[in-house]
Amino acid sequence: MVSVIIPTYNRASFLDEAISSVLRQDLKDFELIVVDDGSTDSTQEILAQYQDIRIIRKTHQGVSAARNAGIAFSRGDLISFLDSDDLWLPEKLSVQVEFFKSHPSALICQTEEIWVRNGTRIYPKKRHKKFSGMIFEASLRLCIVSPSAVMMRKSFFDRVGYFDETLPACEDYDLWLRTAARIPIHLIETPLVIKRGGHKDQLSQIGSLDRFRIRSLQKILESGILDQKKYSAALEVLKEKCNIYGMGCIKRGRIEEGNYYLRLPTYYQD
Repeated sequence: MVSVIIPTYNRASFLDEAISSVLRQDLKDFELIVVDDGSTDSTQEILAQYQDIRIIRKTHQGVSAARNAGIAFSRGDLISFLDSDDLWLPEKLSVQVEFFKSHPSALICQTEEIWVRNGTRIYPKKRHKKFSGMIFEASLRLCIVSPSAVMMRKSFFDRVGYFDETLPACEDYDLWLRTAARIPIHLIETPLVIKRGGHKDQLSQIGSLDRFRIRSLQKILESGILDQKKYSAALEVLKEKCNIYGMGCIKRGRIEEGNYYLRLPTYYQD
């Protein structure tokens, strides 16, 4: 059985469509868990329409805490996430379940996606290209793994850990770095997710996301799990991001903060 986890916070305008895309899956052996992260809109009224879903209601603590709560509540051997503003095509679960049946040693896979922004399909740039296998170096500069596209064995979290609840954004980037440093992330080259963007409440719309990516890079550099090649690659990207963010701070008059980030990479050099 697959446990499908939808974290949601004040996404009533999208939630019904997301739930419907799960219920239309051609694979029926799944449970659907919706984690309402303290919504104050009409989310509860929408959820009341459904009988065959499991609902967790909690105080607002962010998407990482919501996903982690869903994992803890789940009963399936496989876990799949769907962001409440995204959609799945009907065969999404069945294709990934078949992948795991034919790859018994795999812990995680993702599918390709169709990107839609403000109702219009857009095509990812070359830098957004997804790769398959040991993708640590490819994952450093930007996130190329999507929560709505992944499926993992529940044992994955024993190996890699959970979402970092201290990060208000880039929590997925942080988890995928910890994953890619250890194990392969397999890619199914069929687009089975509709990733919708452009709305104002997306976490990716939060300003200065690089400071959270920098924190994630610090964590992986301090983890002790990187070999020399991976460490050097991560340090190089940390230098790039700290330089961009630090110079941006100085340009905006935040001199002390800017100088801190410009100096930061030196603490990780040999």
